[in-house]
Amino acid sequence: MSVDPLLGSLSGIFSHEFMRSAFLAGTGIAAACGVVGYFLVLRAQVFTGDALSHVAFTGALAALAAGVDLRFGLFGATIAVGIGIGLLGQSARADDVVIGSVFAWMMGLGVLFLSIYISGSSGSNGSNGTAGVSVLFGSILGLSPVAAVAAAAVGLGVCALILLVARPLLFSSVDEAVAAAAGVPVRALGIGFLAIVGLTAAETTQAVGALLLLGLLTAPAAAAIRLTTRPSRGIALSAGLAILATWAGLAFSYAVPSAPPSFAIVGAATVVYGLASLRASRA
Repeated sequence: MSVDPLLGSLSGIFSHEFMRSAFLAGTGIAAACGVVGYFLVLRAQVFTGDALSHVAFTGALAALAAGVDLRFGLFGATIAVGIGIGLLGQSARADDVVIGSVFAWMMGLGVLFLSIYISGSSGSNGSNGTAGVSVLFGSILGLSPVAAVAAAAVGLGVCALILLVARPLLFSSVDEAVAAAAGVPVRALGIGFLAIVGLTAAETTQAVGALLLLGLLTAPAAAAIRLTTRPSRGIALSAGLAILATWAGLAFSYAVPSAPPSFAIVGAATVVYGLASLRASRA
């Protein structure tokens, strides 16, 4: 597609209610991913985010198999497992063995719930089938205005929670032993952070799906860490890059309807990280 037709197709992007809702929800979700992802990368807990992405799918399948709203399973499972991983790990920093064990257990449960979902009466419902696919690949363009406002509110709430504990969380992330000696509740802080990661993972599933949410959580944050060593600037830059990637992905998906928005958003985030890495290596 040449430049002129592309710009022409983008000119009426906000004339559609579904695009306005997508940009509203995407902005809140991306900001939360950027802020949470910064600490997730800084604390070397990226594998935890990967595990929670599979938990999101398993929880949604469990809710669908039980015939209830998938969001109950989606949010309940990710938050509960996030807390569980924190409780199992030393100082709420789960090692690879804990995360890998939880990962395998969740995958096994996912297979079980998928079997129940397909063979049960709920599996014959076409709308439920669509809901199951949306959990895997995201459905940000299908959000209603009410759901978009709720998603944006949750995203802003996550940002507020992280900023509220940013100083002690940064202290414990950089030097856990000294932070504990200084009286910082390292374990409680770590468990609370993983609960917020679970909440963010559940919310992000609406935008990019369980399969791709790790890209939006980590790529902008990793890019920000490559570009600056100042924490306050890094947090702001991570959120800004995540929002930029989401906006660019939505615009590209609108201009090229054959490109799924989840692919476009994560693709834009990957490009952002690649450019940041290139700049950092040259510097």
